[in-house]
Amino acid sequence: MATQIRTAPRVGWRQEITRAQWLVLAGTMLGWGLDGFAGSLYTLVLGPAMGELLPHSGIEVGPATIGLYGGLTVALFLAGWAVGGILFGVLADYLGRTRILAVGVLVYAVFTAAAAFADTWWQLGILRFIAGLGSGVEAPVGAALIAESWRNRYRARAGGIMMSGYAAGFFAAALAFALLGGLGWRFMMGLAVLPAILVWFIRRFVKEPPESKEAIRARRERKRAGIRSSKDAFVLRRLFMKPLLRPTLVCTAIATGALIVFWSVTTWYPQIIRQMGTAESWTDAQTAQNVALASMLFNAGGVVGYAAWGFIADRIGRRPTFLLTFGVAAVAIGFLFPFAHTFTVYAIVMPVLGFALFGSLSGAFIYSPELFPTSVRATAIAFCNSVGRIFTAAGPLVAGVIAASWFAGDLGIATTVISALGIIGLVGVAFARETKGSPLPTDEPSAQPIPATTA
Repeated sequence: MATQIRTAPRVGWRQEITRAQWLVLAGTMLGWGLDGFAGSLYTLVLGPAMGELLPHSGIEVGPATIGLYGGLTVALFLAGWAVGGILFGVLADYLGRTRILAVGVLVYAVFTAAAAFADTWWQLGILRFIAGLGSGVEAPVGAALIAESWRNRYRARAGGIMMSGYAAGFFAAALAFALLGGLGWRFMMGLAVLPAILVWFIRRFVKEPPESKEAIRARRERKRAGIRSSKDAFVLRRLFMKPLLRPTLVCTAIATGALIVFWSVTTWYPQIIRQMGTAESWTDAQTAQNVALASMLFNAGGVVGYAAWGFIADRIGRRPTFLLTFGVAAVAIGFLFPFAHTFTVYAIVMPVLGFALFGSLSGAFIYSPELFPTSVRATAIAFCNSVGRIFTAAGPLVAGVIAASWFAGDLGIATTVISALGIIGLVGVAFARETKGSPLPTDEPSAQPIPATTA
């Protein structure tokens, strides 16, 4: 008689992924997406806003002054993002992820919308800095939440889908600008208050991961018992102690390279297209329509790039995927911005550029949680990306300055020159270690990590 051998049925992704994991993904994706919505609204109305506010500040309006002062307000936002990212990242490791995430959403929503009431460029700059403090929270804390909640073989893919929310927010902002941009830049900035509604959802449905609660509890118990170890050093200090120093430097370099290119391009491509419209005598309606269309195409490619990075990295590895997205971005920028092209060419290339730039950013937030233990993870992600933003803050400003002083107002060439600094990211990739298939690091060397192939 033949013997039947029964094997356990293969568990599909619908059974393997829990309701709690889906809620964490929804909350972090919405938070990051609405952050992108608020940030993109500003870049889309930067030109009109400067055109109205500069005369109130006693400054003559022109391509050079819009480039200079517009770049300065973006630099202030990114500086706030850097400071807020580090500050709230530290708090997330000491107080918990979800509480700090809700605070960040509230800060960036309220102060982005408050920019609608600015009367001068410097008032706008101050409000953008404060909004940046809150914006700095979303990605690092969200990435830590995803990594710790999705401790299974779908971790990188969930991280990419979460990150795609940012590009989707950009896409939604472009659509809103196309439909409502005629109501003025102040109305558009006022729309940014919408993310505040998300605070209720986060506090109600997004739960703290058990391992982060355990890390916080263990730290407090050791403090009460008077026990000190290297794990109890201040979290920022730990990043510069072995064995965390090398991954800190690697992740910082990757994030810095990706961010310099991303913010230089996203800040100035709307204004580059407006310059094209002026040269080709477009009407105001045509200019607004083409800026909105370019933005939607760019961000449509970005949605795919953000979401696909984790899937590609699970297939070919983290390091090769970084090389792929950095390389595509370099080719697209080198072809598009330094030379004169028709708008049709822009419409074709912008989705490809969006795929590469957003994909590289997605990789930075998927890869970095895989290098740091729980008790320092949010701080590490925030620090590496915030240092990148400190350097990045100068990118849009410098592009505006050198466009005026070196390239006769040509923002396309200036953006290309600044984007070349993205080579810093390739240096980081050269020293990065591959983490494909590896479990998340734990605080206890003796602890048994959850295998990468189980829920």
